[in-house]
Amino acid sequence: MIPSGVKVFLASHPVGFRKGIDGLVALVRDAGSDPFDGALYVFRAKRADRIKIVWWDGSGVCLYLKLEKTKFCWPRIGHHRVQLNPAQLMALLDGMDWKRVRTMAVKPPQIVG
Repeated sequence: MIPSGVKVFLASHPVGFRKGIDGLVALVRDAGSDPFDGALYVFRAKRADRIKIVWWDGSGVCLYLKLEKTKFCWPRIGHHRVQLNPAQLMALLDGMDWKRVRTMAVKPPQIVG
């Protein structure tokens, strides 16, 4: 489960998947972001069937890798990054169309008395 306040940034341009943690952290830094800010940075492979996520957990850099037989739903390829919310990231990882996931403001129940 991803904490609700975590920022998630998705790179829309494919990266070489031979890159490890150091190479991905360098890409984050080269794009002008701080790889140690606690945000999740999501990368795609050229074939769109692989995801790598890097983030700083407070004690070290973590790497998550997911491989699928089918393609993940990605934004149009370009040199931009897309910010997702945690629910959209979970939809992406589950193979769903994350663009259809919207957050809703939930009001607490009112006490009638």
